[in-house]
Amino acid sequence: MTILTTRAARPPTADLLVPSRLSDPGPARAALLPAGPDLWLVDTTGYRAHAARHAPGTLDAQELARAAEFVRAADRDAYVCAHVALRRLLGAYLGIAPRAVTVDRAPCAHCQEPHGRPVLPGGALHFSLSHCHGLSLLAFASVPVGVDVEEVPSARTIAETADVLHPREAAELAVLPAAERPLAFTRVWTRKEAYLKGLGVGLSEDPAADYVGSGPVPARLADWALTDVLVPEGHCAAVALRNPYA
Repeated sequence: MTILTTRAARPPTADLLVPSRLSDPGPARAALLPAGPDLWLVDTTGYRAHAARHAPGTLDAQELARAAEFVRAADRDAYVCAHVALRRLLGAYLGIAPRAVTVDRAPCAHCQEPHGRPVLPGGALHFSLSHCHGLSLLAFASVPVGVDVEEVPSARTIAETADVLHPREAAELAVLPAAERPLAFTRVWTRKEAYLKGLGVGLSEDPAADYVGSGPVPARLADWALTDVLVPEGHCAAVALRNPYA
């Protein structure tokens, strides 16, 4: 489960983390707790049959009920693929059966009620999950971690949401040629979501508050390492990892 760092052609000056592609997690390997981040990429189309076959014996009752609530088959497939992969990987890291993994909720960052981000008891392993149409991205680490993957949106979507960016990010996008804005915007958004998920607050916090940058290299953040992730064309992804000494 080693992650490689490479110089990639897209974008040309950035160090990208390359996730492992998940077709089948394989047998459980006990106590392989990563320093992190370990990243796994799930192709919903390729993993769908495997996930559907294993879902009844892998997901818990709450997850199965949630899957049944989806009206659109594509949304249901995305959820099942992501959560089967999550449980099978957690089981492999912890050396236990996937369905035996207990996932709790951390206290909310605002009200301290138990509906915050998903966590494992004891905090020995941290994880984060994100999915969009056709893809899921999972991150595992020994410190808090956040991950996000998104499709590159249309120019209209960007125009409707650009006002929630940091003023410096909005200014950077404004001076770009129109054809370059969608990719730059998606870089900003995935970095921002990964960081906020790592903090455990998500979009309940003002996304305009922190500057993550729109260029090929993410901005530096206090106590966090923010890195772009190599994913298929038409998508962007990022991972945020807390400094273990912070």
